[in-house]
Amino acid sequence: MEYAIDFGTSNTVIARINHNGEIETVQLAYSSLTLNNPPLIPSFVYVQDAVNEQILIGQEVCDRGLDNKITKGEQRFFKAFKRAIASNVSVFVPEIDGREVGFELVGEWFLKRIIENLPDVDSLVFTVPVDSFEAYRHWLSEICTNLTVKQVRIIDEPTAAALGYGLSGDGETLLVIDFGGGTLDLSLVKLSQLETEVNQRKSSLNFLLKWGDRTIKNPSNNPLNNTQNPQTAKVLAKTGQNLGGIDIDNWIIDYFHQALGLPKNSLVTRLAERIKIALSSAESTTEVYFNDETFEFYELTLTRSQLNQMLEQQKFFVNLDLALDRIRQQSIRQNIDLEKIDAVLLVGGTSQIPAVKEWALRHFPIEKIKAHKPFEAIAHGAVSQGWELKDFLYHSYGVRYWDKRRKQHNWHTIVKSGETYPLPKPVELTLGASVADQPSIELVIGELGETNVEVYFEDDRLITRALDNQQLAVHILNQNSKAIARLNPLGQTGSDRIKVLFQVDEKRILRISVIDLLTKQNLLEDIPVVQLI
Repeated sequence: MEYAIDFGTSNTVIARINHNGEIETVQLAYSSLTLNNPPLIPSFVYVQDAVNEQILIGQEVCDRGLDNKITKGEQRFFKAFKRAIASNVSVFVPEIDGREVGFELVGEWFLKRIIENLPDVDSLVFTVPVDSFEAYRHWLSEICTNLTVKQVRIIDEPTAAALGYGLSGDGETLLVIDFGGGTLDLSLVKLSQLETEVNQRKSSLNFLLKWGDRTIKNPSNNPLNNTQNPQTAKVLAKTGQNLGGIDIDNWIIDYFHQALGLPKNSLVTRLAERIKIALSSAESTTEVYFNDETFEFYELTLTRSQLNQMLEQQKFFVNLDLALDRIRQQSIRQNIDLEKIDAVLLVGGTSQIPAVKEWALRHFPIEKIKAHKPFEAIAHGAVSQGWELKDFLYHSYGVRYWDKRRKQHNWHTIVKSGETYPLPKPVELTLGASVADQPSIELVIGELGETNVEVYFEDDRLITRALDNQQLAVHILNQNSKAIARLNPLGQTGSDRIKVLFQVDEKRILRISVIDLLTKQNLLEDIPVVQLI
């Protein structure tokens, strides 16, 4: 049986294709919030015993009141760990029961507990934010290496949402605004019918991920593989950034901290989240905070108007406009008019905030906006079958070099953002020795992105701060394998020595070939360097 896991910053949703070939949302005993429709699993972990890996996850943490428990000098409750993992933020690692417990370990425990409680798992689909780097995607894949999961694939969250909303008209162009607890992702997707003869030559879903001997494709006997009416989902444009519901929670916390002197702890965080949710359906709401040390209580009252002012001050709507502008610029390059798209799909808990819906209405007519499936769309779309997915590389990839003028390392782009794969022809790079009698030439390959936000920790909270200008974000992909050419005879300065050919194949794997220009020998030929998931 195939399952999809939409691992969210605030909540996690699981979907599967049951034995009748139908897609359904999965409810886990003790972990899912049963009062919700659909059932959501709060992305919470409480560590009972770090050494023996005894943990509680999801709703069970809430039911025992452990999400509000404040333990001085010891952190056992974890939330929003997805954002910390995906952001690759360097933080102090807490020690529990004599064992260091980082966010990657917490996330691994959380997902493994979910997977171990799913019956008959044959294959898994993970969804990821658009702006996630390869390191996060590889972290997800590695979780399954020790589990008995035969097939694993990965898909962008908003792209999955476009499939999960159930709109399947031929030629429809959909804009997905996925606004969750930790990220804002926008994706423009075109759904089309494929010709039958084309489908006979292709598998029903493109290869998305592979490691070892595990090949990812749709099982041919899956009842949802519709060879009579095959469809393709082509990603036309996409953008993402670290902005979500937990940022709004933090702004509310800061507001009451300044106004009333409230501490910034997990209990106040939960109250801020409840206030935010309540203001989605009420013009004003009040929560009560009791300080068990001073025996004082505070009434925390906030109006929807005050929240909107808070959002304005934090440039919340400015960031939304910037994200939409990036989608518009990408669509213009393809002669697509955003005014003529067929539907705008609102996905994620933060998309349910009235201010976000009002923002959407300022840009699109009400009849095009769909918001009836905010929580299930991603997981349902990820597990759906019968689609060929056509996508492009979101980040650029480059090699590091020493900039003599600036006296610092810089990056030379080899594969540009937006490239479809496989590349039409390899990218060539010629290199020479930098010192006399050089025995080898190394090449540091990095994933290059841009960001206009800074993510950091403050008071045990993961904070996002808007930057005035875009900044380069780099993640090195071959940290442990930088030598690409052994030189015999030794390399000398003053002349070109090797030619490197870079190619991204149809399986999204970056491959290199290396030719020694002096000896005319092929030192490396079509060697995979890294999987660009």
